Amino acid sequence: MPDHAVTELLNDWGRGDQSALERLMPLVYAELRRVAQNQLRFENPGHTLQPTALVHETYLRLVDQQRMEWRNRAQFFAISARLIRRILIDHARHRRAGRRGGLTLRLELSGSIAAPQANVVDALALDHVLEELTELDSQQGRVVELRFYAGLSIEETALALGISEATVSRDWVTARAWLYRRLNTSAALAGA
Repeated sequence: MPDHAVTELLNDWGRGDQSALERLMPLVYAELRRVAQNQLRFENPGHTLQPTALVHETYLRLVDQQRMEWRNRAQFFAISARLIRRILIDHARHRRAGRRGGLTLRLELSGSIAAPQANVVDALALDHVLEELTELDSQQGRVVELRFYAGLSIEETALALGISEATVSRDWVTARAWLYRRLNTSAALAGA
């Protein structure tokens, strides 16, 4: 899919052409599904959301976006990743609220965030500490969101955020270390 075709459709949609979103979705569907599958691979095997349902829910939330100024394809996927994250967190909260005693939805993290001996973390705990990080350093929070939730590369993340690749790399390393410490502190407090 040529980036310029996607960007052109994004611009048309941003100017209020709702049919542009309908023409855009077939071009980006496979990649959105890949992002959804990437996120769902961290979920427990019994997770009830499927990649197709996650993409469809993302589409419904995208339709609600009011006249955005779309810069490029990377920005679109960045916003889509944020929506996917919100959908997964909302789903986890709903499931937890629906069961007495609380159901904990757990994400299986790659070694990029969690310790080797602790590859599973509560999705809501991760969301909470990511929100804390974002309050401290919004750029680092966005880097984690794009790298972890959207699966964007260093280059794609730099493009989406309009910063250098070196800055993304630095922020990624710093944010992972901060999240690792914060998640381990939270887990230790919960176990005490």
